[in-house]
Amino acid sequence: MTDRSSSAGRPLLPALAATVTVVLWASAFVAIRSAGDSYSPGALALGRLFSGSLALVLLCLVRREGLPPRSAWRGVAISGVLWFGFYMVALNWGEQRVDAGTAALVVNIGPLLIALLGTRLLGDPMPPRLLAGMAVSFAGAVTVGLSMASGGGSSVLGVVLCLLAAVAYAAGVVAQKPALARASALQVTTYGCLVGTAACLPFAGQLVHQVAGAPLSATLDMVYLGVFPTALAFTTWAYALARTTASRMGATTYAVPALVVLMSWLALGEVPGPLTLAGGALCLAGVAVSRTRARARNAAPLAAPAAGETRSERVS
Repeated sequence: MTDRSSSAGRPLLPALAATVTVVLWASAFVAIRSAGDSYSPGALALGRLFSGSLALVLLCLVRREGLPPRSAWRGVAISGVLWFGFYMVALNWGEQRVDAGTAALVVNIGPLLIALLGTRLLGDPMPPRLLAGMAVSFAGAVTVGLSMASGGGSSVLGVVLCLLAAVAYAAGVVAQKPALARASALQVTTYGCLVGTAACLPFAGQLVHQVAGAPLSATLDMVYLGVFPTALAFTTWAYALARTTASRMGATTYAVPALVVLMSWLALGEVPGPLTLAGGALCLAGVAVSRTRARARNAAPLAAPAAGETRSERVS
């Protein structure tokens, strides 16, 4: 079962897990840009998921994690097909047909969709601070996207693919949340990744053919994507998501565009302009606002949590 009770007295752990996720997901954009020159969208997604699945299965064996309970499989399967599978293929494909700025603009509607779906389907609250923080962060993401857009470099198909990726991401997160109440973060991530790998098996022929001709650096980038931004980052994401609302976790990912700008600057020598830096600062400011809570709420007694809410969810 889940390990939430063991972290009830360690409220900083979910925040640390979310930070690890955001940093690794930001690094994925740099690795995808490199590996994408040698691998097609489907082959890259399959190679990434296969590498991640191997790492996760080995970790499950070491920790002696069994199968998720039957009640968790619906959420595991939906998140596996939509988020691990369809999202990665659609995003890889879309980013080959639009510039980075347009991709960032479209994909960053994902957290907004998570908030809407979470409120509608999961009963997530939408406090004013969270709503305000998401608005500020989205404005920052739009600013970053506009500053990076090359103009005329986008296709309608590319925009549609990025939009579908954002919808699949949001739906996968909302489906994953109930499963985390019944299974551990490692179980949900491992079997979701395995489901996504199975969904991408039609690209196996492409992967085998392209591995033979790809440079070692591109293949290592693909393995990195599987082990770190997938196996590790999706597990820390699930750990944090089990202890807070889907809406709040979605808002946290608005830090990714700011970190991508910084990593591209350091790793690729892409010096950001003033507008890009301003957008990144807005993203981080919005995340900071969305992660804070009113003092009156913090002072509320913890002895009587709402139905289905754990104590650790209230302090995360």
